[in-house]
Amino acid sequence: MGGTFDPIHHGHLVAASEAAAHLGLDEVVFVPTGRPGFKQHQDVTPAEHRYLMSVVATASNPRFTVSRVDIDRPGLTYTVDTLRDLREQRPGADLYFISGADAIEQILTWKDAEKLWDMAHFVAVTRPGHRLSVDGLPVGGVTTLEVPALAISSTDCRRRARAGQPVWYLVPDGVVQYIAKHGLYRGLHDE
Repeated sequence: MGGTFDPIHHGHLVAASEAAAHLGLDEVVFVPTGRPGFKQHQDVTPAEHRYLMSVVATASNPRFTVSRVDIDRPGLTYTVDTLRDLREQRPGADLYFISGADAIEQILTWKDAEKLWDMAHFVAVTRPGHRLSVDGLPVGGVTTLEVPALAISSTDCRRRARAGQPVWYLVPDGVVQYIAKHGLYRGLHDE
């Protein structure tokens, strides 16, 4: 499951759990983006904090793990590199790339998009009522999975934390404490 996870929230966790159940996945590997190319002009919390929040959030589920492949690779993060690295780490594994429908809708603009279809099956998780535009996508290349908990957004969690409003029950308890301990999201300005 790829994403910025800034911060990781219950919507991400429910989406991962639903995808695992629906698709019969053995494991869901959360991959926090290192330096997201599509957010170069936005404030993004340092990768190490986003990685550690992901570890805290997923620790209680034995089917969830967190990978550093994007954080440890220098330069901008591209999905084609993520999938190549994960394939090397897990030879023979059948990979599924889980991400938000809004991101998947942009997949044809991603670096080396034509290579992605041979590297993984894509799963677009969406809020109820959202219609994924599949124009130009390979037939059967994307599975859509509706997840009610995706009404929670990282943008709103950051806004609430910045305003001193509670984020309890939007993010896991350990992530609430991590945000407070490290003073995250104070002074950030989302676009």
